[in-house]
Amino acid sequence: MSHVIISGGGTGVGAAIAKTFAEGGAAITLLGRTETTLQQQGLPFEVCDVTDTVQVQAAFSVARTQRGPVTAVIANAGAAHSMPFFKMTADDLRAMTEVNLVGVFNVWQAGLADMQAAGAGRLIAIASTAGLKGYPYVSGYCAAKHGVVGLTRALAIELAPTGITVNAVCPGFVDTPMLERSINTIVEKTGMSAKDAAASLHRGNPQRRFIETDEVASAVKWLCSDAAKSVNGHTLSLSGGEI
Repeated sequence: MSHVIISGGGTGVGAAIAKTFAEGGAAITLLGRTETTLQQQGLPFEVCDVTDTVQVQAAFSVARTQRGPVTAVIANAGAAHSMPFFKMTADDLRAMTEVNLVGVFNVWQAGLADMQAAGAGRLIAIASTAGLKGYPYVSGYCAAKHGVVGLTRALAIELAPTGITVNAVCPGFVDTPMLERSINTIVEKTGMSAKDAAASLHRGNPQRRFIETDEVASAVKWLCSDAAKSVNGHTLSLSGGEI
């Protein structure tokens, strides 16, 4: 039986991925910082800050004991802060890299030993089109997500002989609570209506729409299937043709 660990599993994309795998019969462990949102998913979870290596290792140890060796790790936890570059501080940049890049490193490393022992496994990051191109006012987020893509490509080559694949899914703007916060920020700073703010964000998608969480979940499920066993070091753009 497969055991899938999903960080940032309490809401949005992480919750959708968890539901998809649970419906397929996999054992699930959700990771997140907020117990109330994790509880709402009705699946096993461990409260954990992915930027804290000790917490991550402890959470994986409990999950492994209770639900068996880890067969896939979906690094989904992330955050985006918007501000002009000239107003950023080094601490702002560090905050973006800690959760969006170091968090991926921590959860992947915590699950790797089980996969190496089994000679198979899946490491997947939910990155972003911000890992493939630049966007204004989110330079720290873009830098961190580009780092995730680099980590993905390097580790994929390193682990290629082991039966473990490493890939990144790179959605455009996904209809999640994080997107809602971004829209609210635009409204507050520009005076736009929420409708116009949303349109300004999905204008970059040639399909003129936001990505749905179940689209991301389906892509992750495919990458974990035998059909994708030769897909390695790939950055799968879910963006309507934006990139």
